[in-house]
Amino acid sequence: MQCDEPRLSFDSADSPMTEMISMRPILFAGLFAATLLLTSCKKKAAEGGAGPVAYAVQAIVVEAKRQPISESLSLVGTIVANESVELKSETDGTVEEIVFKEGQEVKQGDLLVRLDESKFTAAAAEAEANFKLSQANFDRSKQLLNDKLISQQEFEQTAALFQANRAGLDLKQRQLKDARIYAPFGGVMSSRPISPGQVISKNTTMTWLVDLDPVKVEVGVPERFLSQLAVGQAIDVTVATYPGRKFTGEVFFVGPFVDPATRTALVKARIANPKHELKPGMFANLDLTLKLKESAVVIPESSVIPSGERNVIYVVDENDTAQVRQVKLGIRAAGLVEIVSGLQGGERVVVEGIQKIRPGGKVKAVAPETEAGREGGKTGKRESEKSGNATSGR
Repeated sequence: MQCDEPRLSFDSADSPMTEMISMRPILFAGLFAATLLLTSCKKKAAEGGAGPVAYAVQAIVVEAKRQPISESLSLVGTIVANESVELKSETDGTVEEIVFKEGQEVKQGDLLVRLDESKFTAAAAEAEANFKLSQANFDRSKQLLNDKLISQQEFEQTAALFQANRAGLDLKQRQLKDARIYAPFGGVMSSRPISPGQVISKNTTMTWLVDLDPVKVEVGVPERFLSQLAVGQAIDVTVATYPGRKFTGEVFFVGPFVDPATRTALVKARIANPKHELKPGMFANLDLTLKLKESAVVIPESSVIPSGERNVIYVVDENDTAQVRQVKLGIRAAGLVEIVSGLQGGERVVVEGIQKIRPGGKVKAVAPETEAGREGGKTGKRESEKSGNATSGR
């Protein structure tokens, strides 16, 4: 009897083993895809948990400084001479000699003009003779009155004549003195409208004498600023003749009343003028110092942000974080402003790039000179590129 040994057959397509073997590649592919998907989801979850990345905004930052600052009032005034006089003749006469030259500097008491003195000398001599005669008669009458040889009336007539002759002598001597005109103070001689030999009458203008060192500045100051003015305050003056130059002076007079038509008070200041550069009649632009603080916290005016009735700034702390700070402003100067409260000296303030900053945001501080150098480098690079392009074009 022959027994058949059992055999495994893989030829049939419907065999379960065949199906398992054929599904194996598909299972491996699915498992690999699931692994990749799980890994990708974990990475995204990790990235999502980290939150958005904070970037530092670049801005120009300066340090608040303590320095002197002054509040000034700009006005337009007029320069006038320290002393000025129109020299006139006090008597009629003929011009004998003109001693001075036009534009000459003279001292007080210097002889300027001499008239013909011959008539005045003769008149003075006559008056002196009459005076001496009347004086002798007066002395004789006094003795005769004591001896009761003349009446009281005769004595009084002699005394009156004596007094009249003495007054006449004084008058003639003064007229003789008036024939010579002297400088009442030191200064510079102006032009002269007279000539030697000219016959002049009383009150004829002979010349002008002007004292130019120092000069004065007169200006009308509005009444609302008068409380801040005082004698001794400093002023800076500029004139169109010397652009860019400042002449420093000092207030010496504040008017005691306000003009009701202009609502201003007259204020005068004195300015040294040793070279006579400032001339009377010039317009003067004045910067009158009203307040002066020796140590004030000062920042650029561009860093202040008006916010309704408040003023705020961005302050950068030690962690380079921007903080909004409300401040109180004080004196304003050219491009600068005083911070009365809300900021200390040494703190850092944002000047440019404010529109890009948010409270609590990070700031990359750039100094003004660094920014200028960077811009200059860009400009230099552009110029180099232009030069290179031009060379390659050739």
